Amino acid sequence: MARYIGPKSKIARKFKEPIFGADRAFEKKNYPPGQHGVNKRRGGKQSEYGIQLMEKQKAKYTYGILEKQFRNIFEKASRKGGITGEVLLQLIESRLDNVVYRLGIAKTRSQARQLVSHRHITVNGDIVNIPSYMLRAGDIVCVRERSKSLEVVTNSVASRTNYSWLEWNADKLEGRFLNYPERSEIPENIKEQLIVELYSK
Repeated sequence: MARYIGPKSKIARKFKEPIFGADRAFEKKNYPPGQHGVNKRRGGKQSEYGIQLMEKQKAKYTYGILEKQFRNIFEKASRKGGITGEVLLQLIESRLDNVVYRLGIAKTRSQARQLVSHRHITVNGDIVNIPSYMLRAGDIVCVRERSKSLEVVTNSVASRTNYSWLEWNADKLEGRFLNYPERSEIPENIKEQLIVELYSK
């Protein structure tokens, strides 16, 4: 699948947030990219559509999802019961590449996607190399036996963060997807209601 592989600091500056994690380049230049970035839109007013579109693009770049896949997830969320925006984020959070990142097996989502694609990750004992694979409650995500000594994995798990909706076993390098996270448990600064409004037009 195609994905964005361009300069990440430039994208973070566009959204005025370090959406890809800690970034020295963003800290030095925390204004929009481009020749007129420092003075850009100081007095300009963004349209309602522009604000909604910006929020959708921020979510897509944050999770590394392209438009067609993002719309498919939105349509799936709108068919489910509950608040569409929250369900949308819950479905995205249940993607295998995101869970590998949240478990601390990888330091970034793009690194997690690579680990999955290169067959280093198993789900319930079977190798799964599809980053967009949706997990269900009770699924066990594990680092493949012969991949447990990979430097990228050992460095990452040393500084992992705990999430209440995931269970981690450090000895086996495996985690269990307990349930979909509540909105309050998802740390990303995304205004999902704006995305719902955009797609509902």
